Amino acid sequence: MPTLFASPRLRLYDSDELDSVLQAMARQAAALLPPTQTALIGIQRRGEPLAQRLQQHLSHQTGQPGLPLYPLKVKRYADDLKVLHAHTELTENPQLGELDLASTTLLVVDDVLFEGHSLLRTCAYLAQLGARRVYTAVLVDRHVCQQPIHADIVGVHLQVAATDIVECNVPPYEREFCIEVWRHGAAR
Repeated sequence: MPTLFASPRLRLYDSDELDSVLQAMARQAAALLPPTQTALIGIQRRGEPLAQRLQQHLSHQTGQPGLPLYPLKVKRYADDLKVLHAHTELTENPQLGELDLASTTLLVVDDVLFEGHSLLRTCAYLAQLGARRVYTAVLVDRHVCQQPIHADIVGVHLQVAATDIVECNVPPYEREFCIEVWRHGAAR
């Protein structure tokens, strides 16, 4: 019998499957978010295009115009997912400072919740700007978060080895929308 991880790389979800996952996430978001005074925050890089996809599904399901979307650059891992920065870097978005965040419900969208540093840094920044209601949504929750943060909306729950790398391939950064696991951080 072949092992599940015979190859160092395994595709877990393809584009069609992830579209269904995002539709389910949009249903959860529609039930959680008020119809007005709501905005999406897309953590760059891959959280932003995921937020755009979620925005489209929400608009289609509710019949309402698309929610405003604000990108926020937060950097914990280098693009190759092997290099960890010493600190979680956040580049402020001046547009967020212009909003009445005390009266706006925010939904922060990211690709993978791993240790929780990026999501925690983002929520702390938004609280510093005066946000009172911040929810979080992730495409993948690895269930090993080490920070006092959780995802309110989760697309996929994955429990893989701590050394495995979960990659969310999201256009425009990759050609195909999919989730892959690199077994034990195998070289690509």
